[in-house]
Amino acid sequence: MADIRRSMSRSGLVRPRRDRIIAGVCAGLARRFGMSPWTARLLFLLILFIPGMQIIAYFILWILMPNED
Repeated sequence: MADIRRSMSRSGLVRPRRDRIIAGVCAGLARRFGMSPWTARLLFLLILFIPGMQIIAYFILWILMPNED
């Protein structure tokens, strides 16, 4: 798991200390892909209406994404 966290950190995929609502996953994804955190949150909410494993993916990212230094 440490290798996954280092890889995510190197690629810029981290959970920021600021702009968090719950865990910072959407804010981290938004920062990595150059969008507003609110846009990422809105997209996540829209995706929730499609049957799938979005909540599980969110929790997995919460565990795997390292905190910002």
